[in-house]
Amino acid sequence: MYTVGDYLLDRLHELGIEEIFGVPGDYNLQFLDQIISRKDMKWVGNANELNASYMADGYARTKKAAAFLTTFGVGELSAVNGLAGSYAENLPVVEIVGSPTSKVQNEGKFVHHTLADGDFKHFMKMHEPVTAARTLLTAENATVEIDRVLSALLKERKPVYINLPVDVAAAKAEKPSLPLKKENPNSNTSGQVILNKIQESLKNAKKPTVITGHEIISFGLEKTVTQFISKTKLPITTLNFGKSSVDEALPSFLGIYNGKLSEPNLKEFVESADFILMLGVKLTDSSTGAFTHHLNENKMISLNIDEGKIFNESIQNFDFESLISSLLDLSEIEYKGKYIDKKQEDFVPSNALLSQDRLWQAVENLTQSNETIVAEQGTSFFGASSIFLKPKSHFIGQPLWGSIGYTFPAALGSQIADKESRHLLFIGDGSLQLTVQELGLAIREKINPICFIINNDGYTVEREIHGPNQSYNDIPMWNYSKLPESFGATEDRVVSKIVRTENEFVSVMKEAQADPNRMYWIELVLAKEDAPKVLKKMGKLFAEQNKS
Repeated sequence: MYTVGDYLLDRLHELGIEEIFGVPGDYNLQFLDQIISRKDMKWVGNANELNASYMADGYARTKKAAAFLTTFGVGELSAVNGLAGSYAENLPVVEIVGSPTSKVQNEGKFVHHTLADGDFKHFMKMHEPVTAARTLLTAENATVEIDRVLSALLKERKPVYINLPVDVAAAKAEKPSLPLKKENPNSNTSGQVILNKIQESLKNAKKPTVITGHEIISFGLEKTVTQFISKTKLPITTLNFGKSSVDEALPSFLGIYNGKLSEPNLKEFVESADFILMLGVKLTDSSTGAFTHHLNENKMISLNIDEGKIFNESIQNFDFESLISSLLDLSEIEYKGKYIDKKQEDFVPSNALLSQDRLWQAVENLTQSNETIVAEQGTSFFGASSIFLKPKSHFIGQPLWGSIGYTFPAALGSQIADKESRHLLFIGDGSLQLTVQELGLAIREKINPICFIINNDGYTVEREIHGPNQSYNDIPMWNYSKLPESFGATEDRVVSKIVRTENEFVSVMKEAQADPNRMYWIELVLAKEDAPKVLKKMGKLFAEQNKS
């Protein structure tokens, strides 16, 4: 018999989802049976629900949609933090919550995992601020409601919530007859007006600049933007919140713009532009040098998922995805001006102790095409976001939500989504201690990223903002290189190393890149007070911001 559970899984597969993350619980076990019985879908069980939501977020950044499963109450509330990050940064993630039977809920029984007040909608209400759509499925409304919330996911690129009672998952349903469509897609009545304005402005501008952000990545429009820039040769920059939204190997890619923290020649070039085309950008504190940007909105056309501005005048009724795609239709635009000299230095290693600034120079030189760099919010993010990526490379960070520990599960989720792109994770010791449980999953699933654990004895990013010598920025010292063995790894599965010098780093990086069939677990020992220069400057700006 074809069921509601089958219908939901067919729709998820239609979105490109081939793995589902989560933790089993008694209210989702029958639905789990349906998942693992399928040949086109795999269950990936996590150590906890928070990590499952982080892994789904990483998967969605690469596959452009993801799903995870929890049980009612205790499971879903553990995952809310991860779901909020996906909401903040526009990631299309489906949370499925297995819940008590319809009869139990309708009768308000005091069953486990509830607040014993008979109200089974508390937790769905708690999800309202961090989801684009929510539903409690019944046997009668299930297929219509599944399509509604998944269509909202496609339109808004934000998480959705599906409460699936045990009995409803097993209820009879009809197979879908039509593909999913966006929920009430925006009309494109203003699209041609905007395109005409862009065409006119680019033709008349002597010093134009394009700035792209994270919403380009949310819709999977990176190749479209890269084709547009290749065709027009326009100068382009991205924020760190949107890094890899265009191929950084393009000759016209300027680097990362970050307000007063930008390279001086890049800052001057961008801020003196006579026309700025801004695509999918949100100007947050972490991506603008704590709001030290100087971008003239009167010389700007800005397009976002839910709004647009033409020279500081709001415009409505356009579809963001189709409008970005239509940029390829613009004609007679070819930039013939100058760019800027890019600051890229060859790295010549020595036997000196490894430092933050030298580490990121080495990473920039040694990374290869088609790799994905995943950088934890902290020293790793502010170091890695400044480097130039090789062709067809990707970058994952979380600069807006900034939940520490996020990147280890996210890197694993993204690596599962794209097995051809070797993932390089850079994560601090403090962050790793929050989510290290998924090391067991990585070993079990034979996932082979290169993991760099930056051991600098505590919360360095917090020390740069406040309390450099305060005990609350200290953490327990672990024996990081022994962790894989503790989680059951053998040398044929995981290679564990400790690196202290520049020469050691170069050697182990090359070894790891040449050995894609094993995970590399590399502890980088750096000084406690050491941090990338841009983070030191950002820390001071954040400290001042927190006083105002």
